[in-house]
Amino acid sequence: MNDQKKSIPRKLHPLSAFIFMSRWLQLPLYLGLILAQCVYVFHFWVELSDLIGAVFGNDAALQHVLTAVAVPGAPLPTKLNETSIMLVVLGLIDVVMISNLLIMVIIGGYETFVSRMHLDDHPDQPEWLSHVNASVLKTKLAMAIIGISSIHLLKTFINASSYKLDVIIAQTVIHMVFIISAMAIAYTDRIMTVTQNQARPH
Repeated sequence: MNDQKKSIPRKLHPLSAFIFMSRWLQLPLYLGLILAQCVYVFHFWVELSDLIGAVFGNDAALQHVLTAVAVPGAPLPTKLNETSIMLVVLGLIDVVMISNLLIMVIIGGYETFVSRMHLDDHPDQPEWLSHVNASVLKTKLAMAIIGISSIHLLKTFINASSYKLDVIIAQTVIHMVFIISAMAIAYTDRIMTVTQNQARPH
């Protein structure tokens, strides 16, 4: 009898219910991010098809690839070489990592701030979603941003001779700021977790 009473949700005050329902205003935002994901998928396949076309001698695809990897102020490459291919592949990896970031924001944000998705028994449930909360989501987003920044920094290092020293230093400093910020978020989350565990009655 007591278990049945506990399982019945308490009726909210009309004002509280209205405020709580306002979380659904975030739904169009997550749907918009899904559309942005579609744009990234289209961009990925355009870049990949141009790379394949350039490898097989398509002049238009080759020109597009060389223009995409060219450094502003540096002479445009005349042919597809190992560096050009590497830069295109890094660009594709960059798109994939941003896409992963979008998925984490869409699924994790919806699960955390809007409504439960009830994926506990689903075979394809992401491993990280089983213990996601606002703090975990922030940490994972910070790590994803570091990964994206690492790709951009690597692309700069590959073309280091075409960049000024202050540009390379600035990008390196920004990347280090991302790393320090992620460490600070993770450390803060650890402190909060320890504090909550100590506050629980034993």
